[in-house]
Amino acid sequence: MPAKPARPLHVVLGTGPAGLTLAQVLLRQGLRVRTVDRTGRTVLPGAEAVTADLGSPDAAREAVRGAEVVYHCVNVAYELQVEVMPALQKVIVDAVAAAGARLVVMDTLYPYGPSGGELLTENSPWRATSRKGRMRAELDEAYLAAHEAGRLPVVLARAADFYGPRVLNSTLGATTFPPALTGGTVMAIGTLDLPHSFTYIGDVARGLARLGQEPDEYGRVWHLPTAPAPTVREVLDLVRECVGTPFETEVLTEPRAWGPFDEVFMAEYAELFYQHTEGQTMVSDAFEQRFGMAPMPLRAGIGATVDWYRGWLMERSGAGGAVGAAA
Repeated sequence: MPAKPARPLHVVLGTGPAGLTLAQVLLRQGLRVRTVDRTGRTVLPGAEAVTADLGSPDAAREAVRGAEVVYHCVNVAYELQVEVMPALQKVIVDAVAAAGARLVVMDTLYPYGPSGGELLTENSPWRATSRKGRMRAELDEAYLAAHEAGRLPVVLARAADFYGPRVLNSTLGATTFPPALTGGTVMAIGTLDLPHSFTYIGDVARGLARLGQEPDEYGRVWHLPTAPAPTVREVLDLVRECVGTPFETEVLTEPRAWGPFDEVFMAEYAELFYQHTEGQTMVSDAFEQRFGMAPMPLRAGIGATVDWYRGWLMERSGAGGAVGAAA
């Protein structure tokens, strides 16, 4: 009796909130999954865990060996991005090309730069003015050029600010939900009555997984499913509603250290502060219509996030951790 063909191998580079949630989605779809990070501490039941320094060409090639699809969800500390990410891109592209695999890149809105409040679609011009925005735009141009040259199939998946389970280092993360649940002060940034898009981490993962299995849709940018943009004030009202108790809000009208966002981070983030002083509305209609995938409604997403943070705080409290801190 002939042996069954091996299930396709999907390799997830990076085990932050996006990478780990994506790996879980892929496992639920019955795919073989390999997770890759630097520490080896993240072990997901059902997945093969590999420890690798992806800055090393040899290590990167070994990490993606045998893959059909590779997802680039590696995060880099803000202060190191301009220096590290271009070199990391070259190593990953070379490794994925050598493996004969497809590459799905987790991307940001930074290449668009200031929009003056215009809606952001996949056809919006790239007008980045910041160092990190220009760097991201250059990387994206290089990814698409590699695709056009036939080196490997590449697709870019952009999202707005993350929120949801496991998302700590976000403007809608550990500076919002722990203090809201513990009677502290919630941080908000910029102008509260401007629209601002937030992408639910579950939608990020579902969207990445779908793109991984749609090779005919490569060679371009896609906006991952994102609910219609509320104002920041409306988001905070939803958090209050889901938490069930009032809380105080401190609004940062300029970049300065606050909670888990230290001086080093905020100094690097200053060039991107425009995202909170003009409307930032990301439109994902093209993805939703092409793949029939609607985003999580914001109210439901906030509710799920509050539930996750309740459990997270209880675990940290039981372990003797400071319940209001981000890790």
